[in-house]
Amino acid sequence: MSSEPLLALENIKKRFNGLTVLEDVSFTLQPGEILGLVGPNGSGKTTAINVISGIYRADGGHLRFGGKNIDAIPTFRRVPLGINRTFQVPKPFLDMTVRENVQVAAVFGSHAATEEPRVDEVLAQLGLAEHADALARDLTVNQQKKLDLGRALATEPKLLLVDEIGAGLNPGELGVMAELLMSLAQRGIALIVVEHLLDFLNRITNRVIVLGAGRVLFEGTLDAASHNPDVVAAFIGG
Repeated sequence: MSSEPLLALENIKKRFNGLTVLEDVSFTLQPGEILGLVGPNGSGKTTAINVISGIYRADGGHLRFGGKNIDAIPTFRRVPLGINRTFQVPKPFLDMTVRENVQVAAVFGSHAATEEPRVDEVLAQLGLAEHADALARDLTVNQQKKLDLGRALATEPKLLLVDEIGAGLNPGELGVMAELLMSLAQRGIALIVVEHLLDFLNRITNRVIVLGAGRVLFEGTLDAASHNPDVVAAFIGG
């Protein structure tokens, strides 16, 4: 089996109006791996996944996916390559049904010709089949998060970027979501999970990267991170 990582960030830099948000961020990710991305507010977590997904273009460094440089590839072309994401606040088409939302997403995947069977599979996997004809605006927070995840899954990603999917979920819902994300990894999908709920993150991965002021402060387990002085200082100051 090839040791080539699925994703490689090499000294990624991002600035906004002279403000450095990411500085020399480097890490790799293998197929089927779940990587937690943590850090205090403003540390650059969401900016990092915006760069990976193509919403932002890096101001320096290189981004490789499947061994190929994708620095200049726009978002809409990264999706068919196998990169997709969820958002902290889901933004479904509120006046469309659950099924229609997933159908629209499926068109942008690499297997659009098998759209209908894929939509049914996604809805069943996420427990949304019984809500297929409901309007997205009528879903609960948990169901809207699942729909957001379903739209990403309908494109058949190799890499899924998950932004704060645990926010607003109760303990039972968090447990179901953790099992779901781990099942995706078992299928070979790589995940980068941005999350503030560390207990939730600890359930799904033993490898995290901690960002602080746009730099990688630590890479390893959450337990080891909690005893790292640079990480402690970034979270509580001083």
